[in-house]
Amino acid sequence: MNAEARTLLIVDDDEPLRTRMAKAFAARGYETRMAVGPAEAVRLAEADSPELALVDLRMPDGSGLDLVRSLLDIDPATRIVVLTAYGSIATAVEAVKRGAVHYLTKPADVDEIVAAFDRRAGDPEVRPEEGEVPSLARVEWEHINRVLSDCGGNVSKAAKLLGVHRRSLQRKLAKFPVQR
Repeated sequence: MNAEARTLLIVDDDEPLRTRMAKAFAARGYETRMAVGPAEAVRLAEADSPELALVDLRMPDGSGLDLVRSLLDIDPATRIVVLTAYGSIATAVEAVKRGAVHYLTKPADVDEIVAAFDRRAGDPEVRPEEGEVPSLARVEWEHINRVLSDCGGNVSKAAKLLGVHRRSLQRKLAKFPVQR
């Protein structure tokens, strides 16, 4: 796809990352706008709907998954990629079900993100390769994140459901996702 005059909305509460991404995309010819959270993103999209949106999954004032639906309600043609440091198959599948074209884990470079925007609907990149079995550590990571998501991000509640101490769960969550 040609980047000429394509509009991109970057929604992330991490200011240095947001600014770095905006500069990188602007250097490739994209017209970029930035939002700190869902409310600002919706306001910007209602004023001028972007063709593309890069949305962080977890933000202090709302969920990127909910924002996917809101942006698509404003303009169903918007192509959305969800970006997160807390990747799991469950949230990837949920993001795609809600209308995102792809889901990437941080750190992701601009080339990966551009390729994700260009992805056709139904590409199976969200699922593990045929015959690939995730490691036990990866399955544990995904289970923890699924329970945490079901608890609305409440670490204490998730720890209780998982049967672990809250601080132990916080230590596990502070680690990067385990590779397959």
